[in-house]
Amino acid sequence: MSLKFTDSNFEKEVLQSDVLVLVDFYADWCGPCRMMAPIIDELAKDYEGKAKIGKINVDQNGNTASEYGVMSIPTLLLIKNGKVVDQIVGAVPKQHLAQRLDNAL
Repeated sequence: MSLKFTDSNFEKEVLQSDVLVLVDFYADWCGPCRMMAPIIDELAKDYEGKAKIGKINVDQNGNTASEYGVMSIPTLLLIKNGKVVDQIVGAVPKQHLAQRLDNAL
């Protein structure tokens, strides 16, 4: 199961993490976001212990979405040592996402 990130826990859970973090910026009403949800959950299991994988709802956490310039959803950010190291916009296959995670690890 993927983690839930919020404006209030983003600093601690994502920016201060000692492992790579995949953040899925999504909204409940977004069709492509709903398509990505099971993939995000599968990756959370696959990468347990190697990376943190979670989601942040842009409707409820607008400050973080705004801070990272999220204009389209889903937007997936790979954050390592508090810095964005990769960005994917739109729905992508699991294998593509896994490859990007492996490259960033």
